[in-house]
Amino acid sequence: MPDKGRILVRVIPIFIALLIVMYQRSTATKIVNEAGRTVRLGLSTQQELSLGDQAYQQVLSQSRTVTSGPGYEMVKNCAARLTTVTGDAGKNFQWAVSVVESGEVNAFCLTGGKIVVYTGIIPVAQSEAGLAVVMGHEIAHATNHHGAERVLQEKTANTLLTGANFSLSGADPQQHRQIMGLIGAGARLGYILPFSREHESEADSVGLKYMARAGYDPREAVKFWERMSAQGGGKAPPQFLSTHPANETRIARLKQELPTAIKIYESAGGR
Repeated sequence: MPDKGRILVRVIPIFIALLIVMYQRSTATKIVNEAGRTVRLGLSTQQELSLGDQAYQQVLSQSRTVTSGPGYEMVKNCAARLTTVTGDAGKNFQWAVSVVESGEVNAFCLTGGKIVVYTGIIPVAQSEAGLAVVMGHEIAHATNHHGAERVLQEKTANTLLTGANFSLSGADPQQHRQIMGLIGAGARLGYILPFSREHESEADSVGLKYMARAGYDPREAVKFWERMSAQGGGKAPPQFLSTHPANETRIARLKQELPTAIKIYESAGGR
């Protein structure tokens, strides 16, 4: 049976890691996000703006941007309409949008409001309303401060993994690697991925409301994600291994939220 000294060697690093995690969470900014959930953030507002701008400039420096044409005009118009309806959540953002020449079916909105749309997603969107589904979703990630929340989540996970690593420092090297691998996998599957899926679901829900407020028919959201599902050819990984909810789950949830979104759309003058 291990003596007290060996037990302390195992316990103390974990105890210190837990104290650090408690301090990280207690000193983090706490807000209620656009989805109505209380969250803690690992970045200040100024840090979000600064990091978002740095990442945006880096993307633009490595990309070929489109500055004219029907696709460009559609993206610019859609961004203007959507960012206008973000209300208090986006009032301090430094909004900007760029269109990047790429076959990749993708778009994103960086912390602080920097939007990038790849030309490859425009044919899948098919219309400005379809594009509003994508852009509303990505804008909602930013207004929900998902990036800043993720920073704190990763700090927490890394702190606990570091504590576990020190706790196992005297163990057999092979056993050490195996245990750390299991702990890392457990953190990913039980903590990091579920939070990512929650973020995606929140972005779907809030983005649906944004597009409805901006006068885009929210029913286009279901059609868009059905097209995206067809694009993937049913090859998505199991939901518990993915950062995104399964397409079927996403579509079913959007259908449940449509009645509320349609009322918002009709109040905004849509038919």
